[in-house]
Amino acid sequence: MKIDRLVSIIMILLEKERIGAQELADMFEVSPRTIYRDIDTINMAGIPVCSAPGVGGGFEIMQKYKIDKKVFSTADLSAILMGLSNLSTMIRGDELANALAKVKSFIPADKANDIELKANQIYIDLSPWMGNRNIQPYLEIIKTALQESKLLSFEYTDRYGNKTARTAEPYQLVLKNSDWYWQGYCLKRNNFRLFKISRISNLQIQEEFFTPRDYQKPQLDFTDILATMQTKIKIRIHKSVMDRVLDFCTYEHFSPDGNEHYIVSFPFIENDYYYNILFSFGDKCECLEPLHIRTEMKRRIHDIATLYEN
Repeated sequence: MKIDRLVSIIMILLEKERIGAQELADMFEVSPRTIYRDIDTINMAGIPVCSAPGVGGGFEIMQKYKIDKKVFSTADLSAILMGLSNLSTMIRGDELANALAKVKSFIPADKANDIELKANQIYIDLSPWMGNRNIQPYLEIIKTALQESKLLSFEYTDRYGNKTARTAEPYQLVLKNSDWYWQGYCLKRNNFRLFKISRISNLQIQEEFFTPRDYQKPQLDFTDILATMQTKIKIRIHKSVMDRVLDFCTYEHFSPDGNEHYIVSFPFIENDYYYNILFSFGDKCECLEPLHIRTEMKRRIHDIATLYEN
């Protein structure tokens, strides 16, 4: 969904008393169904748009609800500009420029400097320092497929290294914990799947269009589930890895152990992922208890040593 289209629709509704779905669809070169989804989004944002049926009908903002430039405070406009500016890795340059220009038209001249200062107080750069350079071009491909409702074909490698050819209907881009995913309906699995973009290769847009089906949003919050699965283990860490350990627990779980070390109550699940987290701290981390996890750490360390001996 294009942010600049939503902003444009709001401005059109402010200028016109009423406008039809087909007229808006023709104006933005999208389907009436897309316009109806946009109107739903605008309603959810708190701007009450109602529809009038029949000849001469269409969409209009409720008569008692009017917006003018004065309704946006300095904080409101700063927040909008901040959000749009920080979407620079998600929105193409022309789209971003158009959206920013429309929002800036609401800014009074005497508040421009103050709003610009506040909008620049937070900066979010979603581009990686290093690593998979396919992420950004693949984001653009997926965005295009989302906008045009076209199928995507690609090869997907699971966490065990198995590669399969897939074709899927794209529905949503997701940024979770600094990693990009996209939610789609996989025609191979006949179900919705969440695909990690870094595991994708040979991504291509197909010429075939698809009719969007009832969309199932992915489950992204596992806080409650993890709370029932995790146990606390006791680890001893050197202060040099403290900042990294704080990515997994809060400072309240730390207690000093001399001048150089801390004892940490660390959240843990007995699987490869969590064992690898402990190994990532190298010789700056020692598992103290429970005994069976400490023993398993020793076994895995032995296996690694054996690998290098051979």
